Amino acid sequence: MIWYPYEQMKTMKEPYRILDAEGVHLYTKDQKLIDSISSWWCMIHGYKHPELTAAIKEQADRFCHVMLGGLTHEPVEKLSDKLQEFLPGDLDYCFFSDSGSVAVEVSLKMALQYNTNQGRKRPLVLALEHAYHGDTFKAMEVGDDEDYHFAFDKKEGVVHIPTEIPALEDAFELYHDRLNCFIVEPLLQGAGGMRMYDISFLKRARELCNQYDVLLIFDEVATGFGRTGNRFVSDLVLPDILVLGKALTGGYIGHAVTVANHKVFDAFYSDDDRLALMHGPTFMGNPLACAVALKGIEIFERDDYMSKIRHIEQISRQEMENFSDPRIKEVRIMGGCTCVEVHDPKTLEGFQQFAYERGVFCRPFLNYMYSMVPYVISDEELIQIFDVMKDWFH
Repeated sequence: MIWYPYEQMKTMKEPYRILDAEGVHLYTKDQKLIDSISSWWCMIHGYKHPELTAAIKEQADRFCHVMLGGLTHEPVEKLSDKLQEFLPGDLDYCFFSDSGSVAVEVSLKMALQYNTNQGRKRPLVLALEHAYHGDTFKAMEVGDDEDYHFAFDKKEGVVHIPTEIPALEDAFELYHDRLNCFIVEPLLQGAGGMRMYDISFLKRARELCNQYDVLLIFDEVATGFGRTGNRFVSDLVLPDILVLGKALTGGYIGHAVTVANHKVFDAFYSDDDRLALMHGPTFMGNPLACAVALKGIEIFERDDYMSKIRHIEQISRQEMENFSDPRIKEVRIMGGCTCVEVHDPKTLEGFQQFAYERGVFCRPFLNYMYSMVPYVISDEELIQIFDVMKDWFH
């Protein structure tokens, strides 16, 4: 029996059985659905993209996996080189893993050991209120959402602050000599409610991290590859460590990467074995994942996805920016994300089935109805999603 995610198994409704998928569409036995949330935000190229499928098949004809312990291979070398060229600044050192949560764990481990390797004890992590960084234990600890993290009745070793500059400055004033890092979802907080904030907060965070030698970590698992309307938020404010997942492989296979700058890497580079980063996921650098990631980045650049994302945002604003209803608290739009927050979560009960019957797959949660569409979506398909959202309130 399958144990499904985020569900009370005793009361859950039967999931929709997908028989096929192509472009932006999912197919059940009786319905053709526009996937409005890109299978948890990762399928930026859509389904059954012939070039991505071919990249996996071609690599599978050679070999599907070898460990990176004592071995290497061309796909992982090429992807590491491409990311070094593709990413901003001196984010040059790629540590691969198999999921976004694990990549976050690696980043936090790097930050702690960065200080330990220099003989400093800095046990605290600074994080944001309403943060979500994954479901593994340390990722949950730095997260701040009781719906996901209620198992932690008391969180030690982490300080949570709102996305307000005075709170940021106060936290550094109080804790700077105990902080090893500040981890954020930059500009857009995903599972915590599609909360959006201003770049000025991150610019000030970079200044304070520089001043007190605190590592700045950007969790761009959800925000990377254009979701905020920026290629990466790291293009605007440069972190010390960057975490990527989801769209890294276009959603075609699970993989993630934690990318460190020179300062972080140099703290581990030594003749002393004890200073090495003792971490090694079995499937890190998986050749199939690396091959499809390389092809996905090529398509992202070649087909000018940033123009597609700007156009998606334009249509989203045109359709949704001025939409209102007494039950709606706020409509938020940023890049390839549109969120309708309602006052009462009961307002959204039944919406998923309503959308299904009208040819759209949506998955609202708590107070949030949202879209995170594949970038290959047409105007007509995008407008259909928004029409379904608006029809629910009408």
